[in-house]
Amino acid sequence: MRKLGVFLFLFMGLMVSQTAAASQKYETWRQITDEMSVILDQAYDVYFTTKDAEKAKELVNNAYFGYYEKLGVERAVMAYVSGKRAAVVEYQFAEVKRLMTDGASSKEVRAGIDALSKMLREDSNSLDGREESGWSVFAASLLILLREGLEAILVVAAIAAYLARSGNRKMTRVVYMNALAAVLVSAVLAVALQKLFAISGASQEILEGATMLLAVVVLFFVSNWMVSKSETRAWKRYIQTKVSSAVTTGSAFALGAAAFLAVFREGAETILFYQALLADARDHMDMVWFGFAVAAACLVILFAIIRYGSQRLPLRPFFIGSSILMYIMAIAFAGGGVKELQEADVVGVTPVSFMGSIDLLGVYPTVETLLPQVALIVVAVASYLYYSRKSAALKAV
Repeated sequence: MRKLGVFLFLFMGLMVSQTAAASQKYETWRQITDEMSVILDQAYDVYFTTKDAEKAKELVNNAYFGYYEKLGVERAVMAYVSGKRAAVVEYQFAEVKRLMTDGASSKEVRAGIDALSKMLREDSNSLDGREESGWSVFAASLLILLREGLEAILVVAAIAAYLARSGNRKMTRVVYMNALAAVLVSAVLAVALQKLFAISGASQEILEGATMLLAVVVLFFVSNWMVSKSETRAWKRYIQTKVSSAVTTGSAFALGAAAFLAVFREGAETILFYQALLADARDHMDMVWFGFAVAAACLVILFAIIRYGSQRLPLRPFFIGSSILMYIMAIAFAGGGVKELQEADVVGVTPVSFMGSIDLLGVYPTVETLLPQVALIVVAVASYLYYSRKSAALKAV
């Protein structure tokens, strides 16, 4: 029920922020992408005539941040086409800028821009040509909240279940309060980014990327801490040494921070996605809220299954399973965080041609996103082997 309260606050945030997208002057998505293509052609002309890569990249960024993101094209593609398609288009923007930075030939840059413009036309035609029905709006609303809320609900539910299993049920209040605070902060941030602050699209990407990478550190710490307590004798010894405080101050802070960052990372983005959906579904508002309510109910059920169903699991498998979940979330956040920084031109883009994107797991086809994920996997395996040997040594005593 507490988690349901969190989503009700999110619902209020959506109502406050829905007006910004409704002020669009465009009647079709094609009108937006046509203007984007004009700007991309201007970027090519600058690159071709002056070889000024920085000025040309500024125009590409204007098309991306000022149109593709700001006017909701990205969110519409994710809602009505697929998250994978949106990622492909985003990386094509990055590929065009990479070619300009590397001093590629005008022919290569032209080919890159033509490929991008073709993608934009295809998506706008798909969005404009779709037969909008109440059920299609319902499905889009349902998928937005399920996709964006899944990671957050998994983290919060796993931490709450862990605290309950470890005899620290009172500490779940800290987790819930942090999750609630994250929803409120993300709602305020979403409105502020749209109305109050003249923050650039790149700055918004940097903020999101930094938040995700900070979450990686916290989640990785929490997951390692759980693994270290997975052996029953180790846990009992830990409890005995913490009679007055079953969870240390540092650990309590980390658990609360993990819940806050997981929800905060998803919260503002969820609001912005619904903002675009509300502006585009004026004839089916009831189905937007119906889809939202069903998705929220599904997430509440998932939370209850993890939170209360875990009570029947043996201690060691439960701790290890919770730790693995945290590791997976940390790895996904690492890929997503670097991707956000790539979109802001803070991190370079080196494509991996033989791979595709797995948006749910934060896997993207670039060297820069994959390297930290591989590093985290190596560290995770090393940590597990270390604690396994330590557990074996403890049993031998």
